[in-house]
Amino acid sequence: MGPAFPEVVAGTAQLPDATALDGELVVWDAAGRLAFERLQNRLARRGAGAAQAAEAWPAHFVAFDLLRLSGTDTTGWPYRRRRAALESVFTARRLSTPWALCPSTTEADVVREWLT
Repeated sequence: MGPAFPEVVAGTAQLPDATALDGELVVWDAAGRLAFERLQNRLARRGAGAAQAAEAWPAHFVAFDLLRLSGTDTTGWPYRRRRAALESVFTARRLSTPWALCPSTTEADVVREWLT
């Protein structure tokens, strides 16, 4: 998939070495809605076509978990510890596009708001 998403490959330079995130690759339309068809369309692009598609419909990686941090396997850590470490990576490394941190909450009112 890398050749189809050069902006995401380039974005890996922002991450600490030997770090693996779990998440989802997405493309948003101008209104901020998921544009799955644009993502699918980009899978077949390579070279100049992929670069043009990246300009028109940039992909983002929405991270929701941290699987490895600087070579350390974090999958055995409790989720709250992994989430805190993931948030720390975003803050310390000042991650920007193509990276996006998936929102997280334990507040029922916030969850209800997200679902309406």
